[in-house]
Amino acid sequence: MATSNLDSSSSSSLATAPLGVSRFHHTPYYCEENVYLLCKKLSEDGIAKSDSSDLYVIPLWHQKASHRADGVILWDYHVICVQKRKESNLPHLVWDLDSSLPFPSPLATYVAETVRPSFQLFSEFQRVFRIVHAPIFLRSFASDRRHMKDSAGNWVNPPPSHEVIVAEDGTTHNLNEYMEMSSVDVVKNIGADTVDMVSTQKLGVLVSESKLEELFSQIPDNS
Repeated sequence: MATSNLDSSSSSSLATAPLGVSRFHHTPYYCEENVYLLCKKLSEDGIAKSDSSDLYVIPLWHQKASHRADGVILWDYHVICVQKRKESNLPHLVWDLDSSLPFPSPLATYVAETVRPSFQLFSEFQRVFRIVHAPIFLRSFASDRRHMKDSAGNWVNPPPSHEVIVAEDGTTHNLNEYMEMSSVDVVKNIGADTVDMVSTQKLGVLVSESKLEELFSQIPDNS
């Protein structure tokens, strides 16, 4: 099993040569579990560091879901993985199993094409990003999938075939903790304290779309 990062030439090719999504486990509507398994496999396959320390988990949130006549969809939440690369000439990568963009895609491209900061949302919508360091996420996240059942206990969408994810401390469900977000908790300025919170806090930090790329530019490489 490979445990090292890809070399510079291989990493560079990832930005332009998509990998097959079929290599990774994917169950529709269970994006938080999909990303949990994605982080593990990226590390196991040597595409990311063996301890997942170059990976960050980001639930993408809006305050409401909406269907619009122009085809734009505003999801209540979505989860992706961002890989920070130490080589300054190489872009950070976004691994999104549900995107139609190349897999993976450079962070700047993903933000421009998927987040689209220039797109004007209605005032009742607000995009918020929670950044969680993957090693902490892999130890702490838990889901018994209760959010995917209706009031009668029936599955809203078929569950994954793998066992439910339990945190290292025995917690069986804490997805709601990652889901609870408030604009008052969004970091206004990116500084050393913000970077420290990402690497130490179970729930990471909340940032606005305008601060997303700036945060990754300030996270140091610890390899």
